[in-house]
Amino acid sequence: MAQGSDAALAGRRSLYRTLRLCSGGGGFEAIPRATGRIDLARVRAALEAAGVRTVDARVMLIAGFEAEVTISAGGRILIKAQDAAVAERTFDRVLSFLPDDVPSGGSAGQRGRTG
Repeated sequence: MAQGSDAALAGRRSLYRTLRLCSGGGGFEAIPRATGRIDLARVRAALEAAGVRTVDARVMLIAGFEAEVTISAGGRILIKAQDAAVAERTFDRVLSFLPDDVPSGGSAGQRGRTG
């Protein structure tokens, strides 16, 4: 799961709509293309094994990267950063800890809207 190749990262990135500024301007968000669930316990274990400070809030993880990140059980990722470059770097780092099929369940594009 953790720290994959460029191809694996590109594959994980394709499972998400474009990283975009949140409507309130307080950070950036990535919404998964498919519906499903992330095994937060598995992701938490990978983050902690890599020394990433992590808080388990049951339905989401809060992780301390270059910017604070919230990973929801449904796959939504929120990055508290004002700078797009910081958000992009942080997003790629977070993706390296997620399984290749995150979120599992459903098919790509199931929500009907792309980003």
